[in-house]
Formats: sequence, C-alpha cells, structure tokens
Amino acid sequence: MADNLSVLGKARKAYQPKLPAALRDGALKVALVKGKPTQSVRDQAKIKALFPNTYGAPYIGMKKAAKAQAGKALNVGVVLSGGQAPGGHNVIAGIFDGIKSISKNSKLLGFLGGPSGLENGKFIVINEKIMDAYRNTGGFDIIQSGRTKLETEEQFKKCMAVAKAQKLDAIVIIGGDDSNTNAAVLGEYFQANGATCVVCGCPKTIDGDLKNEYIETSFGFDTAVKTYSELIGNIMRDANSAQKYWHFIKLMGRSASHIALEAALQTHPNICLISEEVKAKKMKLKQVIKYVADIVAARAADGKNFGVCLIPEGLLEFIPDVGVLISELSEALAHHEKEVEGLDTAAKVELLCKWISKASAEVLKSLPSTTQGQLMLDRDSHGNVQVSLIETEKLIIEMVKKELKSRKNFKGKFSALNHFFGYEGRCAAPSNFDADYCYSLGFTASVLAFNKMNGYMSSVRDLTKGIEKWTAGGIPITMMMNIERRHGADKPVIQKALVELDGAPFKFFAKNREVWAKTESYTYPGPIQYWGPSEVCDVTNFTIKLERGALKVK
Repeated sequence: MADNLSVLGKARKAYQPKLPAALRDGALKVALVKGKPTQSVRDQAKIKALFPNTYGAPYIGMKKAAKAQAGKALNVGVVLSGGQAPGGHNVIAGIFDGIKSISKNSKLLGFLGGPSGLENGKFIVINEKIMDAYRNTGGFDIIQSGRTKLETEEQFKKCMAVAKAQKLDAIVIIGGDDSNTNAAVLGEYFQANGATCVVCGCPKTIDGDLKNEYIETSFGFDTAVKTYSELIGNIMRDANSAQKYWHFIKLMGRSASHIALEAALQTHPNICLISEEVKAKKMKLKQVIKYVADIVAARAADGKNFGVCLIPEGLLEFIPDVGVLISELSEALAHHEKEVEGLDTAAKVELLCKWISKASAEVLKSLPSTTQGQLMLDRDSHGNVQVSLIETEKLIIEMVKKELKSRKNFKGKFSALNHFFGYEGRCAAPSNFDADYCYSLGFTASVLAFNKMNGYMSSVRDLTKGIEKWTAGGIPITMMMNIERRHGADKPVIQKALVELDGAPFKFFAKNREVWAKTESYTYPGPIQYWGPSEVCDVTNFTIKLERGALKVK
C-alpha cells in the first residue's frame, strides 16, 4: 500500500484527525455519564420481548475523568458490513488507537469480507504498520466488506465460538441500519448465553438514512455527496457552456432521497425530484413526467434548451401506481413464470396484462420497451422485481420526450444525456469532516468496548458546533428499532430516517426550486479541499447545518 500512494495520499497519511475533548487523554481517562432508561421508537412491547437483556439501557455520555482507570489489554474484533462509505478506515484507526491507549498489548482483529469473516473465523491481526498504511484513505480494502446477514442461531453459535476461541472482549460492527440491527441481535444472543464478549456498532451509510436525535449523521454521507456535487457542478458548467443538452443524473439512495436533496442544496439544479414528496402527494408516473416536461418546456420558451435534473435511485418505488405495478408483476411472474419464458418483451407485456389490474396494465403499457424489459429481468432471491436494475434516468428521458412530442405548442429542442453517480462516491478519500467524525466514532467505540457496553452504537454529537464542542457517547441500538414486516415475518429493524417534508433542508429546497428551475443559479462546489481556511476544508454539509439550526431557512 505505502509504495503506490499518490502525492495526495502521502500528504493525507500525515493528517491527524481531531477528537472530542473528552477523548483526548485516552480511553482510560474517560468517565461514563449514564442517562435515563430508553425505549424503542415504536412497538415497545414487541422489541422488549425480543431483547430482554439489552432493552431499556440508558444513553451514555462521556466526559474527562479526574484520574485514569486501571486497564488491561483488550482483544477487539472489527467487521465492515454492507456497502462501502468514505471514512471506514478511520473508524478502524480510532478503535486501534483507542484500545492501544488502554494497553500497548491490546490486539485488534479485522474479520475479512464482512460478517462471514466473523462467522467463519477468518481474520488478520491489524498491527501498527498495516493501520498506518490506511489512515485517512477511502474504501474498505483493509479487510473488505460483505453483505452476509447474521440472523440464524447456527450463525450466532459460530460467532460466539470464534469470540471465545480468540478471547475477544468486544466486536465492533461498522454498518448501516440492517448491519447494526444484526449487531444488536448478536449482542442480545451473546448476553443471553453467558458470553463475556460485547457487541457494539458504528453508524455507516452514504444514503444518510441512519440518523436520529443522537446519531446526527451517518459517516460517509458528507464525503459522498461532496464528491457527487463536484461532478454535478462540472456537468452544470458544461450544460451552461454548450447550452444544448439536458442532463438527467440518477444518484444513489434507494430508500431515502437525502443524497439527491443535499446535492441539490450544494449545486442548485433546475429540477430535483424528491421521492418522499412524490409519495406524499400521491403523484402518478404521468404526473411526475408532466412536472419535468413543464419545466423543460418553460425553459425552452425562454430559449433555454438545456438544464440539469437530479433523480434519486429509489424514485420508482415511491410513485404509488408504479409501486402497485411492481408488486403485481412480482406476484404474476411468480405464478406464470413458465408461460412467459422465452417470449419477447412485447409478447410478455401482452400476456402479463391479463394477470394484473387494469390500472397497472395501463402503466406498464405506457413505459418504454427498455423499461418493460428491465421489469421482467431475473427476480431477486425473494422473487421480487429487481427495481435497482431499472435505469430510471433513461425512463424519464424517454417519457418526457414522448410527452413533449405530444404537445403541439412545444417548439423547443430536447436533447438529453443520462448519468448515474453511485460507486464514484462510496470510496472517496474522506473529507476532513468525515476523517474527524469517523476517527471519533471509532475511538468512542473503544471506550464502549472497554466499559462492556453491550448492544450500544457509538455516537458523536453537536457536529455543527466545532470540534471543541463535539460530545461523545453511546446509545442502545434497541432505542432506534421498530417492527417491520419482512418476507412474511415480523422483524426488529432500525427505523430508516426519510427526508422530512416539514424539515429545514426540504423547506430550504422547496423555497428556492422555482427560481432554480427558471435560471442558471448553478453553484460549482469543486473538489473536496483538505487544506486551507477552516470554513473551506472543515465545513460540513447543508443537511446537517439546516437540521441542527446552524443555518437558517431564509
């Protein structure tokens, strides 16, 4: 790793992430401050019944201790779970430095390839040389990630056997809502079965949908959206220079539109669709298309045959009539798979329309043939249509083109280009904010591990007040949970945080979007800056500033 570092990589290696004041003297000089007992966000009785040993634990604050505690060497395992997010290596660095501040003989095991590495006992010992090669870098390549779910008793037994064999004091699972739900379930199983090892979590996802009062943001969101916004800004420059293309840009975020909204706040596009608003307004697909076409036509009337439109990845699932179509198609394909096998797309559509409702048949027939084909591709392991394979940006382009063609008064030109920004942002070198935040989350996790705080998630708060006022702590994972119906069964899961239409970020966007639609109010963020004035290189994103009142809606 060290031999192939770029000039920037070598310089970033030397960056020393900042810590909240309570953690700066090491993990042994941290005192825990226990709050009141907590309860889950919903379904309290059901969640309590599923987590009798870990439910109701208090919020934990951290402050500097008057004197150091006695400490012995810790053995800690770390797992990267789910999709990549910038800053994961710094979370591991924070854990590493935290447990080494307890004892230089502490040991950090990195389980390889995600939860399956923990289950099968495949790991490396992360020493100083390995750790130093990955500080402040993007990616999860130090130990790789994986999407294995830990949910069966057989898996729990295997994990417990590995923890016992390696004499682990704690396991830290770095992941999103599903991964941290797994962490809580595993921690509950360990405690119920007499294990001495505790399980803690760290909040990761670029989608930004793992947050609440105590988790102000998930790590990686800041860097990923800044990366996308740089690219969007570059495209805006190009659009405004050539003035002949509409650019339709799909952005990651299947379950929530936080990425699209934040990118809009950073760049001011002519159009940004917000899935949660579409659902709340019960907009049909043809209404969404009309909304986009109206803005294209209005700009064309002003002689502007160009623009930029942002689209969240999960949009289609939020459009009510498309959602019904997808559900009915999944059902129809499950029962009539043999009958449609080998047919071309047009024949499949004709046949499937007999087995779905009239309204869904109309929606299906209105779609471009390419999209119709994508809806009938191989289904996922649960038998559902794979919505992620649908190129939503191309679908909207085709349908807007058709809509404009049907308008006799449309005299403009509509030439559109499509883009998808997803993987470009997941492993970017973390911004200073994410580098500091991730390192702090990891160090906080080491304190939770040392104090045997089972079923807790690392929390660092007051993120808009400057590093001197950041506060570290831990929250019981159970307090973020509710019950959802998954594959025919009730499952405890961390409640996803969707874009709130009465929240400050959306209100700011809604207040400005009409002006942005008509004008070229484009903002060009440029690349992430790592050195320079604090207001340039340490600044966080608009979403968190607006949510936390550090920026007011004007």
